[in-house]
Amino acid sequence: MTGLAIENLSMRFDLPNGGSVQALKDVSLNLAEGELLSVLGPSGCGKTTLLNIVAGFLAPTEGQITMNGHRVTGPDAERGMVFQQGALFEWMNVRDNVSFGPRMAGRKASDYGPNVDHLLDVVGLRDFKDKAVYELSGGMQQRVALARCLANDPDVILMDEPLGALDALTREKMQGLVLKLWKETAKTIILITHSVEEALLLGERLIVMAPRPGRIHKEYRLPFAEMGVNNDLREVKKHPDFARTREEILAMIWDMEEEIMGRTEVAQ
Repeated sequence: MTGLAIENLSMRFDLPNGGSVQALKDVSLNLAEGELLSVLGPSGCGKTTLLNIVAGFLAPTEGQITMNGHRVTGPDAERGMVFQQGALFEWMNVRDNVSFGPRMAGRKASDYGPNVDHLLDVVGLRDFKDKAVYELSGGMQQRVALARCLANDPDVILMDEPLGALDALTREKMQGLVLKLWKETAKTIILITHSVEEALLLGERLIVMAPRPGRIHKEYRLPFAEMGVNNDLREVKKHPDFARTREEILAMIWDMEEEIMGRTEVAQ
């Protein structure tokens, strides 16, 4: 069996005072190879917790994740992570950052070198390969992070708010790059974001999560990611279905936030 299967996943965090927080409850989801999933929801709905469990950084309280037929029990090169901040090695130049994974795996430079150079071309950084990371802009650093992830050739790319810290123009360019890489590499991608527009643009599948406990509230299958591969993203946003779905999801999340605020006021 290929692809990613999330089965009846629950996660509870026990607190020092004897209480607990139910971060996730009975989350189930199947993701086929090559699918691009975006995940939305109000703060505290367990988005990042879910991603960390898929990455193997956390062990769930209940349920399991299987990847290509085997159970996920910890981090593995088959699942690559791109963080909100690039988490790059400041003392290395761009090319050494991108080639870090293959080098740590003991591969020869003659084997991984051509692919690293190709990835630098794809993300538009060939002319910056000898630059130090601190010499790059935020958007360029995120491109390095994407290339470094791809250099390990993972089956699944996990993205935790990877574009959240970028300015609007750079973010739009990076959204286009994510779609380009998705289409060219056929990688499975899970993207966590707080931006409804970004989730609509980048997710051929989109799930909205509800909080307390975190669970899947609604799922959408959308055409906008496919449309955005070969079209200006600003034109995609003008599609009437884009605007309608955006307003529907915004209202949904707003209602959740209102409910959370109401609970907080009652508790006080």
